[in-house]
Amino acid sequence: MSEDISPTPESGPASSTLQEALTKYGAPVPPEIRDQLQRYIDILWEINQSLNLTRHTDYDKFVSRDLIDSLALAGQLKPNEEILDMGSGGGVPGIVIAILRPDVRVTLCDSVGKKAHAMQAIVEKLELEVPVYHNRAEEILEDLSFDAVVCRAVAPVRKLLLWLDSHWLAAGRLLTIKGGRWVEEVKEARHHNMTKNVEIRNVHEYETPGNDHPSVILKVWPKGRKEP
Repeated sequence: MSEDISPTPESGPASSTLQEALTKYGAPVPPEIRDQLQRYIDILWEINQSLNLTRHTDYDKFVSRDLIDSLALAGQLKPNEEILDMGSGGGVPGIVIAILRPDVRVTLCDSVGKKAHAMQAIVEKLELEVPVYHNRAEEILEDLSFDAVVCRAVAPVRKLLLWLDSHWLAAGRLLTIKGGRWVEEVKEARHHNMTKNVEIRNVHEYETPGNDHPSVILKVWPKGRKEP
C-alpha cells in the first residue's frame, strides 16, 4: 500500500502531542506503550533529518497511518509468534509491533544499508531485543524460519509472491497491508500465474483517515496447508 501523504482537513487542527493524536483517531494505548512510542518517534524523526526514512513527521500522520496500520497488523498475530518484517524502512510496522506486542519476537530486514543501519540505531536506543539484517528477506529465509512475514508498502502482490515462492516452509504465512487496489493486484498476480500454489484471503478491513477506500490485510499461505 503506497503511503497517502495528503492532508486530512476533516480531522481538525494539527495535534500538538502524541496523546492528542491518539484521542483524535480513536487509537488508545496504555501509558507505558504511549511513552515508548514517543521515544520511537523522537529517535526516528531525529534520524530522519539526515536520512529519508519517513514522510510522516507529525503526530497526526504517525497515528493515522503508521500506528493504525501497525495496530491492525498486530491484531492478526498470535501470542509469542516470531515474525519477519520485510523491507522495514524506518521501522513500520516491525518496530511499532515490537512496542505494541512485546510477546511477539520481531526481526527486521531491509536491503538498503542506510535504512538497516538506522533501524539498528533505533532499536539499540529503545533497548529492544530486535535483530536487524541488511539483507533481502529471501536471503534470511534461507537460514531462519518464522511464523509469519509481514510488510507494508514494499511491493505489489505479484512481486511478494515471487519473492516468497520457494520459501513458504520458512515464511509460514504472509500478512501484507494493502489499499484500494488490492483486488487488481491479486488479479495481476493470478494473470502471471503466481497464485496457483497459494491461498489468499482478506482477513481484516479497516478505515484510515483521509483515504476514500478502506485498507485491508491480506493473508497468504501455501495451498494444501491448514490455514494458519
